Amino acid sequence: MASATGIPDQNPASRGSEENEPLLGEPGDASQKSEKGIQFNFIIGTAVIAQAGIWILTAIVWAAVFTAPVSLFSAHPLLNSAGVLLTTQAILVLQPTHLPKQKKQGTNIHAVLNMTSILSLIAGLIIIEYNKISHGGIHFVSVHAILGLITYILLIIQALIGITQYYTPSLYGGLDNAKAIWKYHRMSGYLILVLFFATISAATQTDFNKNTLHIQLWAVIVASVLTLIGIVPRIQMQKLGLK
Repeated sequence: MASATGIPDQNPASRGSEENEPLLGEPGDASQKSEKGIQFNFIIGTAVIAQAGIWILTAIVWAAVFTAPVSLFSAHPLLNSAGVLLTTQAILVLQPTHLPKQKKQGTNIHAVLNMTSILSLIAGLIIIEYNKISHGGIHFVSVHAILGLITYILLIIQALIGITQYYTPSLYGGLDNAKAIWKYHRMSGYLILVLFFATISAATQTDFNKNTLHIQLWAVIVASVLTLIGIVPRIQMQKLGLK
């Protein structure tokens, strides 16, 4: 039978250590301990670095919004930054899981966080589109807008595949077929997170930010890189089919 990553089952003794082996570090460095609650997944290993980065990024955006004149448009960066924050938490909570019970609980929390994130992001999209329409603005012409649209589309596809492959595997012809694409779901999730950071970076070059919010590109990049520094070492190679 195929494993959760679509790779044939291996010797149980070796499989446990491989599933716990992060991209950087030693086996078990970024794994949830059997006696620890899932809440510790948010800070285990290098997660504290990721938490510092994503909360700094969120604080940068929110501080810029609330120190500028507040308008309907203000909700766009607030909701979108909240969505990115939630997506990051969804990744962090699931990464360290490796036992069946942990994976089930982690996946359920991951799904709730991601769905809440998507609702926040969609609300942000609706607000900016309403603002554009009411002011006769041009849609999806800036780098920020184009990257944002691409990210929205990929995120929705990602969510639909993630939910259906886990909760309704029969749509894929059975559990084994659904499990075979989990690794691609994980890979694309990390790609989407990078796209989020690229989109926020591009937002610093828009006229609205230059004239009103004054968020600095270097600050966004530093916070984004800090978040990735915390997330990347926790990637478990077995889950991506790399080992």
